[in-house]
Amino acid sequence: MDKKTYLRSLEARLTARQIDRRDFMRGALATGLSVAAATGLANRAAAATPKKGGMLTAGLGHGATTDTLDPGRLEAGFLIPLALGVNGYLTEIDSNSSVQPSVAESWEASPDAKVWTFKLRKGVEFHNGKSVTAEDVIASINYHRGDDSESAGAPLVASVTNIRADGSDTVVFELDAGNADFPAALSDYHFPILPASGGDIDWRSGIGCGAYRLDAFDPGVSADLSRFENHWTDAVGHVEKWRLLTLLDTNARMTSAVSGDVDLINKVDLKTAALFARKPGINLHSVAGTQHYSFPMLTNASPFDDNNVRQAIKWAINREELVEKILFGYGAIGNDHPIGSGQRFFNSDLEQKSFDPDKAKFFLKQAGLDTLDVKLSASDAAFPGAIDACLLIQNSARQCGINVEVEREPNDGYWSDVWKTAPWCASYWAGRPVEDLMFSLAFKSGVSWNESFWSNERFDNLLIEARAELDEAKRREMYFEMQDIVANKGGVAIPMFASYVFATSDAVGTPETFASNQDLDGAKFLERWWKA
Repeated sequence: MDKKTYLRSLEARLTARQIDRRDFMRGALATGLSVAAATGLANRAAAATPKKGGMLTAGLGHGATTDTLDPGRLEAGFLIPLALGVNGYLTEIDSNSSVQPSVAESWEASPDAKVWTFKLRKGVEFHNGKSVTAEDVIASINYHRGDDSESAGAPLVASVTNIRADGSDTVVFELDAGNADFPAALSDYHFPILPASGGDIDWRSGIGCGAYRLDAFDPGVSADLSRFENHWTDAVGHVEKWRLLTLLDTNARMTSAVSGDVDLINKVDLKTAALFARKPGINLHSVAGTQHYSFPMLTNASPFDDNNVRQAIKWAINREELVEKILFGYGAIGNDHPIGSGQRFFNSDLEQKSFDPDKAKFFLKQAGLDTLDVKLSASDAAFPGAIDACLLIQNSARQCGINVEVEREPNDGYWSDVWKTAPWCASYWAGRPVEDLMFSLAFKSGVSWNESFWSNERFDNLLIEARAELDEAKRREMYFEMQDIVANKGGVAIPMFASYVFATSDAVGTPETFASNQDLDGAKFLERWWKA
């Protein structure tokens, strides 16, 4: 082991409290470091060590009066971290986007990846004192299965043909085809393990087996949580009490952070982010990941039922301008599919769309049109700067013979009244750590979160084939083709990938590395952060 690797190992062990400060100093000095340098490393590790206790308040740019604890209807940035804090899941995604054990301590697959066996961790309790059993796991996953299921997570378990217990602590899943990513699918926030009785689950009580109890929940307003003293691991859940506040107005959210009324916020206004970061006691964080801003067009309504119209609009968007003026550099241009450039099967060979009036006009003519009049609905509930983004699209599209009327919508109720209802609107996605999850949730024909109601038989067939294919090279070819289909035949314009930009006060302790699969450290800030 070289010197640098050894020092990193020592620092990690001190941070995890596997050694004390004295042993750390001895090891560091033995490498030839000066006392000052060794002390600096020790202080940095100590600062990153989670401390127990205290209370923190989060101001979130999400939440609506229609919010519910129903796991099949969990969505957006208030309910997701709430669910991940209160509930336990068979698996979880770590800060490196890798699948890790959680309520399940281990799993193994058959050679064809059609049968998956999960061994449950001993000592996991619900907040009412009941031990988690295989019965709870089976009922929790079955809640999302069946032809009558309205769960947004249903597509991820549609291939499950049977779930059975093998004793009280082992659950066996049988699939209709191989799925190399099945453990990752079970980490999705729609699949909490909830108390079961008679084959049904109790989600209304808010009782889970996560690091925090849910003490109070006022949809669209706030939630109060307290640390669950009997959680199975002490490595998470450091803050004694959390309060989550819905602060949809961007200015109100940022003002609350500056005044100290809240200890952390998400969805920072990017045009003022640099100035905001200079405020005393404010720490700005930027994490690049899979988050993307989208503009779905309802493909079951005219004029968007014509792919030529959709292609014309995609070529009429000035992506570089959006990244510059909306993201202010906190992101990158997109190519009308949801797979990020850092993901395993990103199609780097696909032609990158750019602002091209000639191509936009060509596709209009293919649709039999010289000009096009359309409405584009948005509010800041979609993403910070959504209205400004629509105005920029209006300006660039005008040069292509496309007249865009921007409709400003209310923040509250945007996701229930506008999204998937307005023919064209602004939207956003956190993305998913693996390609299959994102495509299955939002692009497969007929799934509830297919925000453009788009359907493509070739895409659907490839989705099933790629999921079962264990040869990496063949999977890559399939996912490359799927991105091509979505980009050039799909119903969603995805012009930009946005970094997660959030802020914490000096009262908040955070790890050195943030997860990039969701906002606010993989939406697991409740578990991972602490009162400094």
